Amino acid sequence: MMTIEQYKVCDLEFVGTTEGNPYADVTVSATFTREDGTDQVVVGGFYRGGGSYGIRFMPRSTGVWNFSVESNDPMLSGTSGSIEVTPATAGNHGRVLRTTDVRSGDAFGASGESFTFSYEDGTPFLPFGTTCYAWTNQPEAVQEQTLETLAASPFNKVRMCVFPKFYDYNLADPELYAYQGEPEHFDHERFNEPFWANLDRRIEQLDDLGIQADVILLHPYDKEKWGFSKMTKAQDIFYLTYVARRYSAYKNVWWSLANEYDLLPAKTLEDWDQYARVIMANDPYGHLRSIHNCITIFDYSRPWCTHCSLQRVDLYRTAECVTEWREDYGKPVVVDECAYEGNINWGWGNITGEEMTRRFWEGCLRGGYLTHGETFVDKGPQIWWAHGGELHGESPERIAFCRKFLEEGPADLGPLAHTPENHAATWDLTVAADGFGTGTDYQLLYFGFFRPSYRELDLPVGKRYQIDVVDTWNMTIDTLPGTFEGHVRVDLPGKQYVLIRLRAA
Repeated sequence: MMTIEQYKVCDLEFVGTTEGNPYADVTVSATFTREDGTDQVVVGGFYRGGGSYGIRFMPRSTGVWNFSVESNDPMLSGTSGSIEVTPATAGNHGRVLRTTDVRSGDAFGASGESFTFSYEDGTPFLPFGTTCYAWTNQPEAVQEQTLETLAASPFNKVRMCVFPKFYDYNLADPELYAYQGEPEHFDHERFNEPFWANLDRRIEQLDDLGIQADVILLHPYDKEKWGFSKMTKAQDIFYLTYVARRYSAYKNVWWSLANEYDLLPAKTLEDWDQYARVIMANDPYGHLRSIHNCITIFDYSRPWCTHCSLQRVDLYRTAECVTEWREDYGKPVVVDECAYEGNINWGWGNITGEEMTRRFWEGCLRGGYLTHGETFVDKGPQIWWAHGGELHGESPERIAFCRKFLEEGPADLGPLAHTPENHAATWDLTVAADGFGTGTDYQLLYFGFFRPSYRELDLPVGKRYQIDVVDTWNMTIDTLPGTFEGHVRVDLPGKQYVLIRLRAA
């Protein structure tokens, strides 16, 4: 009997026919049933080539699971077996989901949980993402360098494309393609196993690093001879079915239907709804799902969208929009493209490290999540946002400080409500508090690009507080001596990016 750890990929391989086109002609699935009858999962299979068929299963609970295979290929149909699932080890928390889905029926928390993520076992998850669109389409050495960089970075989510990208600074053809054949003559009903085996390995390596793979399934940045953005609806569905069946068993996968969907004008809103249904039908585990805009914001109220994946829509306001996006959609808000630290031609790719860091703090304290990117044109042959490679900016270590700081705080941190009672605290700065913005035991007051030399505070009645002055750029925390109550004046350094932390004594 095979033994597998809970939430890990159980990768089963079977030998079947090679006649015809097995990618299109052979149907295969397996039903996995807990021996005690308390759970059952039906998993679709896929063809690897060379007569090899794969079925990947992610056990959600421990114990013995029995499986049986059904197929229109007699060589496959009727195959059965058993798997023993052992408990998850330290650091293995399962999938990332919306907290409301993890805690369904649990009395814990409040409406603030609608905007947060948790692992499957209930451990809170705060996404601190980065963007490496085409890193798995680069030469082997660059891919390995990217993984080394990620291992030393603060990032726990990576936005990454399946298909290669053709855009500024990223013009080369990849070594491998998703389909058999050659550019302009791809066979869209036959997949190229070496390409997919490499993607398997890279997603597994990200999981080993504790990093979520936010997999972008379609995008508009396509070389004419590739034609991946101009596939027919039938070809899209064939591809999406294959991807979902091949990768849904990986606990660290998120689905992004498209990057900048509105630059794919041939695809309608109804198409995206249909494509989401295809993913859902072939992902028995219900991974997170979203889609990303260029200009026109998608309607994230659609039931299949688990969270918002947004790009800035204003020259100046980006993280500041988190407040209204939460109100509009009632779902977790991830600003996956808040601009990039760098110095390229385009305005979205030349903000400073200070501004990138400010956007992270601003967005997080407003109850959202941010994704980093880097676009330095003069730091070597690779640009992180497209190729991966190395990081050169000033923001990553500050983002690391931000992540550690917030993860060490209360899990129910949320934006302080803008009520008449809170007007004095919130009218000119961003404030977050425990109790998803309703509590008084822990508060963060962020000044961003403002730089007061002092702040007068009226502390919540009935409690004494420790007060910390935090320099988010220089990454220092100065704790004032003693404790405080009532009206207090807090002296500040008179520079930008300062935060006051209040902790009930």
